Amino acid sequence: MAKRVKLLVGTNKGVFIYSSTAERRNWSLRGPFLPGWEVYSVLGDTRKGNRLYAGTSHAAYGATLRLSDNGGETWEQIADSPAYHTESGFKLNRIWQLIQGHVSEPETLFAGVEEAGIFISRDNGQSWKELDALTKHPTRPEWFPGAGGMCLHTILVDPRNAKRMWVGISSVGVFRTLNGGLSWHTCNNGLNRVPTGQPDEQVGYCVHKMVLDPDNSDILYMQEHSGVFKSRDGGDSWHPIEEGLTLREGDMPFGFPIAVSPTGDLFLIPLESSEQRSMRDGKLLVYRMAAGEQIWKPIGDVLPEEERHVSVLRDAMTVDDLEPYGLYFGTTSGEVFFSLDRGENWERLPGQFSRILTVKPLIGEE
Repeated sequence: MAKRVKLLVGTNKGVFIYSSTAERRNWSLRGPFLPGWEVYSVLGDTRKGNRLYAGTSHAAYGATLRLSDNGGETWEQIADSPAYHTESGFKLNRIWQLIQGHVSEPETLFAGVEEAGIFISRDNGQSWKELDALTKHPTRPEWFPGAGGMCLHTILVDPRNAKRMWVGISSVGVFRTLNGGLSWHTCNNGLNRVPTGQPDEQVGYCVHKMVLDPDNSDILYMQEHSGVFKSRDGGDSWHPIEEGLTLREGDMPFGFPIAVSPTGDLFLIPLESSEQRSMRDGKLLVYRMAAGEQIWKPIGDVLPEEERHVSVLRDAMTVDDLEPYGLYFGTTSGEVFFSLDRGENWERLPGQFSRILTVKPLIGEE
């Protein structure tokens, strides 16, 4: 059967779905689905047919988890969505991340939430349990939120070991488990600490996004508040990988997303600064560190004839796993761009939305 590509776009006013053949030249657009809801996380699960999940939130109604079994046409709220026990003292404001579990655990899903915590489902999302060893970590009293809240925005599962996982929390840091979440250890050695006055140096690190190397799960990459980092030892230590990113004296490589291709190419979209949080000089530039190289290179202005004073958020840049792979990102001004040649050339997909919060590919069969 021929492959079909969908691109799930979560915004602060609902979900939109692009669809195309594997050639990815002509795209159709459906939506909005769940209009009026913030959608910080989306997940397509081809193991369950046309099932989609969405982490929704609303100022009046709070955070919920929704699912659709017909490609988004209708949705139902999962009654047993992730939720903290009242006695925990924590409030669940948003669901920032939804991922499938290890390939050996086909019914397992994970959810990362704000206030920071991680939940697991063993029954395809129908019921959820907190992995509370993380929120009971000895450093928990000193966790401090970033500007976007204290969100657990990244969950990485080792493809070689279902029990080994990493999470990223803003502005707390990286935690790793070797036993499926029964215990967690901080992994922040070498990162730049946020000056919040917290006495415990194990925490206080503003992780923006992390990805795993596609060939070696001991290698991780990170966009952090004040730099870009790499770990070669599973997170035990980090060192900067910033050559080519600093454009002017005193600049720091600030940004939110980082993405990695199936072939090991890395991609970033640097911003002017933490204070401004928009494109440097109005140029919508994507940077690439090619697999096997050690330097970042700007690979072309996405819209060279226009100034774009926008941002790209931490979960709004992604890569599919086709050949050639597709690279996608959405902006805070509601536009979606894609490239099929490793970021050298870009096209804009039809439509303009409100603030784009997340972009995720879904590869299925026609």
